[in-house]
Order: sequence, then structure tokens, then C-alpha cells
Amino acid sequence: MAEVIWTEPALIDLHDIFEHIARDSLIYAEKFVNRVVVAVKRLELFPYCGRIVPEFNNESIRELIYEVYRIIYVIRKNECYIATVIHGSRDIFRHLEPGTWEIMQ
Repeated sequence: MAEVIWTEPALIDLHDIFEHIARDSLIYAEKFVNRVVVAVKRLELFPYCGRIVPEFNNESIRELIYEVYRIIYVIRKNECYIATVIHGSRDIFRHLEPGTWEIMQ
């Protein structure tokens, strides 16, 4: 069983997405965040269920797709670090903060 660890940048991403959706609907914003958290929980049992992130082509850097968002995570031993939650249309290299790169190395 793997431990899922949310990094600070990923939590900020999720908060920003929540804020964006909440401008129109607080209820949908809460539902979205809850569904992302549930989607990520399956990594506890199936850490390799996400696909390899094409930009990195590294077996340990994977992603879950939820609606139009990419939930990118890094597998290290029995831990899955959620690195970022990013809209699928955004350039991942422009989005990732320097601290996040350390997790992905």
C-alpha cells in the first residue's frame, strides 16, 4: 500500500482551481475538489495506474486525468507525491515551480 503525499505546490494548484470554479458555483467547486481527492486516493492501492507523463518519459513520473486536469505525481518507494494539478491545455514546463522540480528529479 502506497502513501499519498500532497506537495505544497499541488495544494496551491487545487486551491486556485477551487477559487476559479467557486466564482460561479461554490457547490461545484467543492464537488470538484472532493472528486479529485477521491481520484487520487486510488493511488494508495494502485500507484502505477496512471500513465507515464509524455513530457518526462520516466516510469516514476505519472499522471491521472480528471476531466480536463492532469494530476501529476511521482512514485518513490511506497510513496506517491502529488506534484501538481494542471489544466490539460497548459504548458507543464512553464507551470512547475522550482520546488516542484526537486520532487520530480
